[in-house]
Amino acid sequence: MEYKNPKLILDSSKIEAGQLRWRSPSNIALVKYWGKYGQQQPRNPSISLTLSQAATDTTLSYSPKKSDKDIDLAFYFAGELRPDFAEKVEKYFRSLLAVFPFLGQMHLRIETNNSFPHSAGIASSASAMSALALILCDMERQFFETLSDENEFLQKVSYLSRLGSGSACRSVYPYVAIWGDSASIPNASNQYAIPYAEEIDPIFHTYHDDILIISRAEKSVSSRAGHQLMENNLYAENRYQQARQRLTRLVDAMRDGDLETFGKITESEALTLHALMMTSNPPYLLMEPNSDAAIRKVQTYRADTGHPLYFTLDAGPNLHLLYPDNVAEPIKQFIRTELTPLCQDCLYIADRCGAGPEKIDS
Repeated sequence: MEYKNPKLILDSSKIEAGQLRWRSPSNIALVKYWGKYGQQQPRNPSISLTLSQAATDTTLSYSPKKSDKDIDLAFYFAGELRPDFAEKVEKYFRSLLAVFPFLGQMHLRIETNNSFPHSAGIASSASAMSALALILCDMERQFFETLSDENEFLQKVSYLSRLGSGSACRSVYPYVAIWGDSASIPNASNQYAIPYAEEIDPIFHTYHDDILIISRAEKSVSSRAGHQLMENNLYAENRYQQARQRLTRLVDAMRDGDLETFGKITESEALTLHALMMTSNPPYLLMEPNSDAAIRKVQTYRADTGHPLYFTLDAGPNLHLLYPDNVAEPIKQFIRTELTPLCQDCLYIADRCGAGPEKIDS
């Protein structure tokens, strides 16, 4: 796939100030992507739930360029000027100059906020980079009257999101997305994610994902570093085969509305992810004692009540609690009374599957 387009150049004398604003959600992988190669391509396919409340709100303001920098950018996170974040975004934009040459013609100001703690095991890069990719493709659509087909627009957004952060490509689509080549999933690709909500039981469209913030601290090992450590992991190849097999089984369970199989595979994937971290060289541990305590409470509650409450983890200590809407009331009561005391400052995010990104009128 090739999106380079030297024709996307503006008449510099006619550039006027403007801005675009998008809100893009995070997502939680059920079958995990852990290990990559080449230009942000996955070693194994993954499937995720698109969230609703855990999201990044990004505004890009543009105006005529007055400097000789190739990328003229100021970046603000949570109201503060962040040169460190600006450097990463500049590198990303620089890599896209062949795709969007107009980026080199403007002064750009980015203001962004997360609805959740940064770098604490919620996929902040997924929501952040997908929001940026949405804005860039929206700029192309606005300036050049291209990408009028919504499927074409979203596929390009997903492709470009992947180049910024692999998991970001899944945040583009509502409810459920799959990313990565799979013999059992037609049209699945390493280049971009595909929507999958229409292929599964509707019970998952209203699924809850309450996120226990066990720790708000930044992770000791970044996801980027964790992916790199998979290159020398003794169990890597077996893991990639396992993930492909689990994806097929999980998709079948989601099509059938089989919540028990769904939950068992999801929990196994969460623990496998953290086992891979502990078997890396050097090994590392991102779970906290309260992560383990919460897991045990969830397992006991499920055994005692029969309610299909299951957990997963991203690359961090914070538990994602997955359950259907028809048992939300008793489970939320359990979370408030038994699990929030294990959270830092008793903080948890009551989230659920969502309809994907949205453009916000400025």
